[in-house]
Formats: sequence, C-alpha cells, structure tokens
Amino acid sequence: MRKAFQYVVIALAMLVISLNASAKIGIKSSAFAAGSSIPSKYTCDAQNPPNPPLEFSGVPKNAKSLVLIMYDPDVPKNLMPTGVFDHWLVWDIAPDSKGIKEGDSAQGLNGMGKAGYVGPCPPDREHRYFFHIYALDVKLGSANIANRKDLEDAMKGHVIDEGELMGKYEKMKK
Repeated sequence: MRKAFQYVVIALAMLVISLNASAKIGIKSSAFAAGSSIPSKYTCDAQNPPNPPLEFSGVPKNAKSLVLIMYDPDVPKNLMPTGVFDHWLVWDIAPDSKGIKEGDSAQGLNGMGKAGYVGPCPPDREHRYFFHIYALDVKLGSANIANRKDLEDAMKGHVIDEGELMGKYEKMKK
C-alpha cells in the first residue's frame, strides 16, 4: 500500500511539472491572425502607423511585470550584421493588463534608439515579425535600459513564462 501511494505521489508531481512546463502566455491581435499578414495600417506603408492591438491571457498569478519585445529576424545582414531589428521594446507592463491598445505606442523603445513603436518596413521581401511576451517575477523599474541587450540582461533569471505571436509583412509595391 505504501509503495502504491509513493507511485501516486510521483505521478501527480510529474503531472504538475508537465502542466507548468507547457504553460504559455497567450498573445494575439484582433488585427491579424497568428502567422498571417500584418495589415499595412501598422507598417511603414502608412503615415505614422499605430501599433496593432495586442491581447494577453494566461499570465501567471505570481508575475510582477510583463515585457514585450517585437522584432524582425529577417533583415539582410548587409543592412544589419545581426540580421535582427527591434521594432518595439516595452517593459514593466502591469501583469493584470489584458494587453496593449492600438496606438498605445508611446511607451518603450525601438531599434533606432527612439521612444515607442516603429512599424514593419522590410527592405527586400516578406519578413516575419515576432511579438514575444515575457512574465517576470520582478519589476525592472529603474534598470538602465537603452536597447534590447540591456533589457534582456535585466530580465536574466526573472522570466517565469512567455508567449509569442508572429505576423508577416511585405512592403507594398508602388
């Protein structure tokens, strides 16, 4: 009987671990479906494009803040040696936030060192754009953040969950 009880406890522990390991923050947009095209109104093909609306779900109860990193990993290396451009870095989003409204892009930084969102603007072909959300066990508050590396350094050891939304965009032919 005691051996059977031990097996039940081990099985339950493994179930809890696997459920926690598969937990992901939900991130979606009412403007485009995952894997589909981002509407041009949110890109450089529009004048002063707003950020797309984003909705979050499944944020862990113990999260103290959220971080959003939007990036393009398809930049030609002759234009940017890393092949990645950061379109939007936002930190210390309230964990009880349900998302970010369209046009609420004054917060955060972008890869040009300026405040706020900068829309997709692929120079050569269709690119992928990732909206990656992280739940942290701390607020970054007064951390000195000037770029993505600074943000990721500040996040080290504090990520408790994450999720991702990917959209695509190809510049309009004029």
